[in-house]
Amino acid sequence: MSEEKEQRFQAYVENAKKERGYLPASMVYAARHDIDFIEAYDRVYATTMNDGQELPAKYRELVCAGVLAFRGFDAAVLEHVRRAIRLGATKREVLDAFESTLIPGGWPTVSAGLRALLKIEEEEQAQQAKGAA
Repeated sequence: MSEEKEQRFQAYVENAKKERGYLPASMVYAARHDIDFIEAYDRVYATTMNDGQELPAKYRELVCAGVLAFRGFDAAVLEHVRRAIRLGATKREVLDAFESTLIPGGWPTVSAGLRALLKIEEEEQAQQAKGAA
């Protein structure tokens, strides 16, 4: 990899982790091997997922989480729910969003959202226990 592409790769990884709060290994791999592709993907991601549109980013994240739940991608559901909460969604809003997937997506879709909420609450309780110790 050229020095210029290595610098772009490093900048991408740092910025993506900061912006999203996570970066899947598959995206790191894609960035390392084709930074042009991943930068193009990132421009589409930013256009569709960030604030600046009528629908706030926290709700855009919940839409993504619902689609990913329907498709069975639990790890991605968790990351999008985490990001929605970081962007200001309440746990009740997350619950409502997943409850609204019952008719089109069925119980497995709702359950994927509930698993994400349970995981987040377990992490919060672990953090609180650490802080109290």
